[in-house]
Amino acid sequence: MNKADLVQAVEARLGSRKAATEAVEVVLETIVREVAKGNRVSLTGFGTFEKVARAPRTGRNPRTGETVKIRKTAVPRFSASTKFKDYVKAPRSLPKNGPALARASASAPAAPAAP
Repeated sequence: MNKADLVQAVEARLGSRKAATEAVEVVLETIVREVAKGNRVSLTGFGTFEKVARAPRTGRNPRTGETVKIRKTAVPRFSASTKFKDYVKAPRSLPKNGPALARASASAPAAPAAP
């Protein structure tokens, strides 16, 4: 599944291609911006996106075998939730009807707004 397929699946639920495209774009844009700032994005029942630092290390050029220094860098990391891992392990455990992921309850406190 690619982004266009995802938009199409969301469109089937929302009934509008424009709304589906906007929803997918906004969610992805928000995740990218927050992780780039160093914030964690946790989606209940799905997983967590976060920025992690990679230490400098020594690598090897596969063509020449020459040793090269690799600088420290920051990369995004995704950790799947336990429920998501369980569904991947046993796809038959997915509910036939209804949402696969638990929705946040209305009484749950809202996340603080980004500064």
